[in-house]
Amino acid sequence: MKRLAVVFEAPRRVSVREEELAGPGAGEVQVATEVSGVSAGTELLVYRGEAPAELAADEALPALTGDLRFPLRYGYAAVGRVVETGAGIDRAWLGRRVLAFQPHQSHFHAAPGDLHVIPDGVDAEDAAFLPNVETAVSFVMDGRPVIGERVAVLGQGVVGLLTTALLASSPLAALVTADRFPRRRQASRELGAGSSLDPAAPDFAERLAGALGADSSGGGADLVYELSGDPRALDRAIAVTGFGGRVVIGSWYGTRRAPLDLGGRFHRSRIRLLASQVSTLAPEWSARWSKARRLEVAWEAIRRLRPSRLVTHRLPLAEAPAAYDLLDRRPEEAIQVILEHRR
Repeated sequence: MKRLAVVFEAPRRVSVREEELAGPGAGEVQVATEVSGVSAGTELLVYRGEAPAELAADEALPALTGDLRFPLRYGYAAVGRVVETGAGIDRAWLGRRVLAFQPHQSHFHAAPGDLHVIPDGVDAEDAAFLPNVETAVSFVMDGRPVIGERVAVLGQGVVGLLTTALLASSPLAALVTADRFPRRRQASRELGAGSSLDPAAPDFAERLAGALGADSSGGGADLVYELSGDPRALDRAIAVTGFGGRVVIGSWYGTRRAPLDLGGRFHRSRIRLLASQVSTLAPEWSARWSKARRLEVAWEAIRRLRPSRLVTHRLPLAEAPAAYDLLDRRPEEAIQVILEHRR
């Protein structure tokens, strides 16, 4: 049979290849993809050629072997149904709805152990958000928000919005977000942010302090999430954090660099900078938590949040180049882009 597969050929050049696909091998199933979610964070770095080429694509995901040199296949939110089983696989797998951390392609092979069976009552588009919801769960766990804290989330892309939605259920004193684009700020308020500000405003720090209920001279945020993907935003995150506060850095900046002002207030502030990334669990959680337990929490969050409401664009798989061009050149128009694998 033939399948379609998205290939990153060079910076800002994507193709959709038609290729032959044999049946699944022993110990594998074949999945026909229905939808796949496009990441406006990591995938866009790959698309732009801003990811470190020598870096492993993802050491934790069997489908993403090799490094980030062009040409490559990437993506990690494929939802579909099992349509064929290989030798040694129970045929009870046939017809099961699954999510896989797989690149964008109309069909793929995978071992059942690498598939996540979609719970009843979760539709395909909601399921495509599992990787991002799991990331948001990981950020909240690593930030450890405390009752009554003042929390700021910088960056309201999909992961930022989902993090905001999870934080909104905590008994915080204030939850304030920031993003450049009005559409995202509106979505942020709808998901529970007390207010959402434009970080480009000249009085941003003062407005943020006021929204948090803290004066700009000393209060600041107890907990700040830097999720914008912009390395310049880390300096801003540090600047709005109060004495002894925490900055959770969930952004991946790739090869981009920006200066940090660590020679002034930061030196005496006892601010903690925490790197957070979903591929692993923080050591302090590993005694009682596993990735499977965290995924259970993520599925429950999907049932509650119904994140498919964040989908702004749906394009056929064959139009994948247009999807990346949209996210790259007109990010103010889009929140989540879904590729539909029509047949």
